[in-house]
Amino acid sequence: MKITDYLLGYSPPIWATLIAGVFLVIALTLSVYLIFQHLSSYKHPEEQKFLIGVILMVPCYSVESFVSLVDPSISVYCSILRDCYESFAMYCFGRYLVACLGGEERTIEFMERLGYASSKTPLLGLDCEKGTVKHPFPMNYILRPWKLGQWFYQVVKFGIVQYMIIKLLTALLSLILEAFGVYCEGEFKWGCGYPYMAVVLNFSQSWALYCLVQFYTVTNDELAHIKPLAKFLTFKSIVFLTWWQGVAIALFFSLGLFRSKIAEGLELKSSVQDFIICIEHRWALLL
Repeated sequence: MKITDYLLGYSPPIWATLIAGVFLVIALTLSVYLIFQHLSSYKHPEEQKFLIGVILMVPCYSVESFVSLVDPSISVYCSILRDCYESFAMYCFGRYLVACLGGEERTIEFMERLGYASSKTPLLGLDCEKGTVKHPFPMNYILRPWKLGQWFYQVVKFGIVQYMIIKLLTALLSLILEAFGVYCEGEFKWGCGYPYMAVVLNFSQSWALYCLVQFYTVTNDELAHIKPLAKFLTFKSIVFLTWWQGVAIALFFSLGLFRSKIAEGLELKSSVQDFIICIEHRWALLL
């Protein structure tokens, strides 16, 4: 029996559909409520329009995961759509932080002032020395310290943009490979495209996350009024941890290590990932 025929005949357990449906309704309700709050007090459009774009990622993930759970035969296409919006959400999150600092010009000016101040007073609480940002181990053996100012801003910006571009390109490539039947989502085989793109995305995501951490470290005090740590951890968990979670589930399935009752009931590794996403993403709106 072909895998496509099996997917067409497969339906998830009723308990999984009901539980995922309840959490989907909760996520949609909370998302609409938060968006309505922002629109009803739309006093800072440059900040709020990007924050709304980030909030919309939660219902986007939840709806696509629920649809994929109910109909696994289109799970690949749902994940591709999810990846495309994820790239847009990454852009919105970065622009939101910059908007909270007053825009690109003011952000660069702030970093230049901070770099000048740190060169005069090295002990500012940041890991700065002579107007630079030092890298933690083991990155300090690979990268030179980044100079605070326009250079630092451009490096961080490129780190985020490269992930957006690679994410979109791999999503399109996945669509092409799926059409030829060689994508094999969640399968770690030499003749499949999934493991190769997983490696590329892993490096791309790791670099984007590293750049975001460095940006957060430098701007933490300046962004204290928006509680950046909670927002940063929430966004990181939605974008980065969700993807790594999917790779881990696929790897455990391939190695035969996933033996929980939930996994055995759902049967498909994509269904396990979709079920977990439906449950966990509503909590992101509470942070």
